[in-house]
Amino acid sequence: MLLTVSTTHQPATDLGYLLHKNPARIQTEELTFGKAHVFYPDADENLCTAALLVDVDPIGLVRGRGPAGEGGQLEQYVNDRPYAANSFLSVAMSRVFASALGGRSKDRPELAETAIPLQAHIPVLRARGGEDLVRRLFEPLGYTLDVQNTVLDEQFPEWGASPYISLTLHATTKLKDLLTHIYVLVPVLDNDKHYFVSADEVEKLLRRGEGWLPQHPEKDLIVSRYLKRQAALTRVALERLLIDEPEREEAVLEEPPAEEEPAERQLSAHTQRLERVLDLLRQTGAKRVLDLGCGEGRLLRLLLAEKQFEFVTGMDVSWRALEIARERIRLDRMNERQRARVELMQGSLVYRDARLCGFDAAAVVEVIEHLDAPRLAAFERNLFEFAQPTHIVLTTPNAEYNALFPTLPEGRFRHSDHRFEWTRAEFESWATRIAGRFGYTVRLEGIGPEDPQHGHLSQIAIFSRTENATA
Repeated sequence: MLLTVSTTHQPATDLGYLLHKNPARIQTEELTFGKAHVFYPDADENLCTAALLVDVDPIGLVRGRGPAGEGGQLEQYVNDRPYAANSFLSVAMSRVFASALGGRSKDRPELAETAIPLQAHIPVLRARGGEDLVRRLFEPLGYTLDVQNTVLDEQFPEWGASPYISLTLHATTKLKDLLTHIYVLVPVLDNDKHYFVSADEVEKLLRRGEGWLPQHPEKDLIVSRYLKRQAALTRVALERLLIDEPEREEAVLEEPPAEEEPAERQLSAHTQRLERVLDLLRQTGAKRVLDLGCGEGRLLRLLLAEKQFEFVTGMDVSWRALEIARERIRLDRMNERQRARVELMQGSLVYRDARLCGFDAAAVVEVIEHLDAPRLAAFERNLFEFAQPTHIVLTTPNAEYNALFPTLPEGRFRHSDHRFEWTRAEFESWATRIAGRFGYTVRLEGIGPEDPQHGHLSQIAIFSRTENATA
């Protein structure tokens, strides 16, 4: 099986420093199930390509020469394991690219933490779930995909499509992130592993999934398949991910600055934020309301207490968060009339979803800063162009206010999962552009404690669809 990684970063041969593999020679490592070879088909200043060729020994595995803990044995000599990317590839990556997977580079440490243009190509990958699942797994992570499908046999088209695809990923990202995503998601697509899965695999998945898996819209499927559908391990992993999953309210803001007025300290930052969002939704006159990225249901509970809101829908990518929201609003204990007012649904903000259409208003509270640029662009079109609620109340942190928190180092975001934090000018520029592009007017406010120089704790945009906007 084969994996190639290419870059056009200048000089491109720095890829060798990141992978800890010399472009000038072929390097081979013995594995328990065969051999791994690393070589460079291209290596100059403009383009550098590293290839990992994994040579699986199926005869050795069938005859028991493979290790019992790393695999078990294959049941037959002829199978797709030697050429279709699978968990053997992931194991080989962890052995030969261990430093790169860990984000370490002795000679180019700053480059290891820099996003560079990268392309990864897997010529043969078994995708149990087809192209749709491939895209659902990789596109939320910011990749552009080239997927090539084939038929089983051109002479017999009635046999249908081959289960194998050719996959190319394009992104400007850190090499460690690219390798980690491939390491985790290739066995998920194959929906199998060649070795026994124990509790150690939970720790491995949580370590490799740090920073991206808790927010992935297909988190539940990834965890289940990675752990070979073992219910007990899957449940433990999902619970751990929920515990580790960043709250969308910033922990550093739980203790307000000392100069804050006593009356302001009576309410937490997030409570103030939710109360203001609730008040603005009341002012719109909305009856059908969306809470996008509803998390554990704090805003949902406030909305359901208001008779004005006849129907409320909460959506989040996390099934576990929705389960907690269900408990928070006591959904199972509601009478029939109240139960008809609320709906909880799992879904992603980066995919079009017809269930989001037909609402008077949508709340998006401290969500967009968790989206990288490609996912933010998809969110913009999905909400403003496709779903088109009449009013949208959207909040995000004010980056200028961060200077007031002594525990927050300069240049750091309020939360480790934030992809950006905007100043007031940056937020105004974004909101104005979005409103003009999609036929909305917009009004900006601040929320929470206010500093004369740095502004409010958070900032808010209230979008209203114009009467002459096209549907």
